[in-house]
Amino acid sequence: MPSFVIAEKCDGCKGQDKTACQYICPNDLMALDRDAMKAYNQEADQCWECYNCVKICPTQAIEVRGYQDFTPLGGNVIPMRGTDSIMWTIKFRNGGLKRFKFPIRTTAEGSIDPYAGKPEADISKVKETGFFNYEARKA
Repeated sequence: MPSFVIAEKCDGCKGQDKTACQYICPNDLMALDRDAMKAYNQEADQCWECYNCVKICPTQAIEVRGYQDFTPLGGNVIPMRGTDSIMWTIKFRNGGLKRFKFPIRTTAEGSIDPYAGKPEADISKVKETGFFNYEARKA
């Protein structure tokens, strides 16, 4: 189901030019009602359910409400963003709770060298067995 803004919790990101959910939505669905200073999903049927707006909302005013067959009778999924992790709380319809904690990026974007500490590629070994599908191509 699409994202849904709980109006009582939303503060419109305190009157900024753009709300956090507007900034992060990959489909540009979130909008700000300037009269009420509340965000809302302007085209709910186009929502990808990516949870980006839910995770970034500083007041936890956005939910993605699940389909009835997936989360009947009040089940929900709530992320809580911290400075170094995101805690996901899953509430099951029987009242049970599960929590999962995942680290988030704490380094500047582009600052990590994914090849650091790895040996330089040796192109002369490409035709040796064990490399991608070489044996299958010979047949």
